[in-house]
This record gives sequence, structure tokens and C-alpha cells, in this order.
Amino acid sequence: MKKLLCLIALAGISFSSHSQVLLSLIFGDKLNSDGLEFGLDGGVNFSNISDLDSANNIAPFNLGFYFDIRVKEQWSIYTGVLVKAELGVNKLTQNDLEFLQARIFEEPGTYSQRIRYFLVPALMKYSFDNNIFLEGGPMFGLRHKAWIEYRTDADGFESVIKQNNKDAINAMEVGAAFGIGYRFKNKGWGVGLRIYHGLTNVYKDRSGTHNRALFLRANVPIGAGKAKKKQEQQKDSSS
Repeated sequence: MKKLLCLIALAGISFSSHSQVLLSLIFGDKLNSDGLEFGLDGGVNFSNISDLDSANNIAPFNLGFYFDIRVKEQWSIYTGVLVKAELGVNKLTQNDLEFLQARIFEEPGTYSQRIRYFLVPALMKYSFDNNIFLEGGPMFGLRHKAWIEYRTDADGFESVIKQNNKDAINAMEVGAAFGIGYRFKNKGWGVGLRIYHGLTNVYKDRSGTHNRALFLRANVPIGAGKAKKKQEQQKDSSS
């Protein structure tokens, strides 16, 4: 449990997401045990923000690590940290830009709101005998970056300009997540779909603005086979 708390705490310090994932790969086999599975969690999510004129999705990739802690038979707790996760909305309208007090450029282009979070699920998971699983529970987020992104393609040259608006967005994110997935028994990894709906306001000055996202995801155990082999060797040596 101490190892679990220490690794989750990495999300709050100044390591980059790449460094955290590298640590996960190095120490993965040391964190796996009979009742605990550790690995990488990643995929793509389609998200937007409610109560804005635009309902167009952004579709960034996300990456992090997970812990699947068995509680009893087919029940487990699924947690971890998506250290590289982005929510937001695409193709902001004129009304949206006025509300956000964004700079509007002369050249035609598209504007999007993008928010980087550390996302921490705390889900109850039930695994059926046919390898299908269901999960549900709260998800928590800590905002660490936010910007309005302007993209234009004039005369064959693509330009990207970012306008920082971190101070306009609430630091904490809380919502509910529900998902379904399938675990490939022979390979150990799984795929799934998770729906998320935020319960806290995204913007400080506007109520009803909630993050909404659909996650297409895969999770891959790291070092589980090596850890199992090590446990079997220890049992043989003690017998």
C-alpha cells in the first residue's frame, strides 16, 4: 500500500508525464502481486464542455498508469493516474470567444479550449466469467494547464497560437464515470469504453459548464508475468 500511495503522489510533483511513465515501466514488476495488478492505461478520448455554443469534440490521446486491486473474488478497485490527459471543446463560436475574452485574429481559423488534467479514477469493477467487466464510480481531476488554441492554414502554412487562460478555470474537477470492457485472458491486457460526466463547473464565472468525455482505452499490465514467476519461485524455495 505504501508503494501505491507513493506512485500516485508522483502526479503532484514536477516530473514530466514521460518520466512518470518511464518509472512505471522500470518498477512495474515490483508493484504486481497476487491481489494487485499494475500497468499502463491509455487511449483516446472525445470531449466537449456543456453550456457553451459549441458541442464539437476534441480528440487527444491520454496516457497514465493504473492499479487494479482485488477486493473479493470478482470485485476490485480500479484506480491510478492519467498523467497525460486533456479535456476541452473544439470549434468555439463567436459567443464562446466573447465569454472567454479570447483574442480574435484576422485570418480565419478554428479556436478550441484545451485543459490538461491529472485524472484519478476511483472505480468499483466487477469482472464476469466471460472476461467482460463493468466499472463505475467517481473520477477526480487536478488542472495544471489550460489554453485557447487558435489554428489557421493560410497560404499553405499552418500556424498554432496558444492563449493561456488557466486562471479562468477551476483547479479541481470531480465527476462520475461508468464503463464496460473486455480482458483478453491469455494476453492479460484489456480494452474498454468509459463515459465521463463532470459534476463541477469548468469555468469560475459560469455555472453549468461541465466536462463530458468518451474514453476509448486499453490497459496493459507491466511485469505481471515476471512478478508471478518470482512468487512461484519463492514458494518453491520455501517448501
